[in-house]
Amino acid sequence: MADPITFDFTGKTAIVTGAGSGIGAAVARELARSGALVIVSDLDEGGAGAVAEQIRSEGGRAHVFLADVADYDEMESLTGFAVKQGGGLHLAVNNAGIAGAIAPTAEYPVDGWRKVIEVNLNGVFYGMRHQIPAMLKSGGGSIVNMASILGSVGARGSSAYTASKHAVVGMTKAAAMEYAAQGVRINAVGPAYIDTPLLEKNLDPAFLKQVGDLHPIGRMGTADEVSALTCFLLSDRAAFITGSYHLVDGGYTAQ
Repeated sequence: MADPITFDFTGKTAIVTGAGSGIGAAVARELARSGALVIVSDLDEGGAGAVAEQIRSEGGRAHVFLADVADYDEMESLTGFAVKQGGGLHLAVNNAGIAGAIAPTAEYPVDGWRKVIEVNLNGVFYGMRHQIPAMLKSGGGSIVNMASILGSVGARGSSAYTASKHAVVGMTKAAAMEYAAQGVRINAVGPAYIDTPLLEKNLDPAFLKQVGDLHPIGRMGTADEVSALTCFLLSDRAAFITGSYHLVDGGYTAQ
């Protein structure tokens, strides 16, 4: 096995939303191992607390902040907490999201549509709305917005999720152009099917057994594989990368 990629986030403060499990937890742990002070944010107090405790047990630094990304005021409070704890904000991963209902577009529940858009799209906007000004005050920073392969392709029965992730990619590009010259880089990551609790919760068990075969590489991805790309984009190694959408999909969208 190849040596793991290492990053240096010493002296940096990071926010990770949806960090109580899955991809968010993997990103939070990797940022902390690389020296960042991580604000582990989630609605799941138990999950967020367990991730923060693991980070601290390994010698890292982490605080828990419970916040609903769909609440504008709570996202403002989250950013303020990060600045207070770390003296500034330098990194953010807007990862929290929900899958939503599965139904044809003409039958999609309106309340379900609104909830998906509020969390997956508005939640990212609310995050950046507060994170970017804080980063400008800190001398610059880097943001990764978690999109999906469904930010570039479609899926039957998932019109709300697909629409939200396409929109996240577009919003990422617009914001990146606006703040590139001021030292804030903003990119999006598009995972395929990743082996996480969210996937297990929202996919039919029979389909779940077959989902690995949808990828040319022959398996689902892991949260750590998404974290590696995310942390690279956050790092100074990616200093000339902004406004981009990067897939980590085992060849799924190449088909």
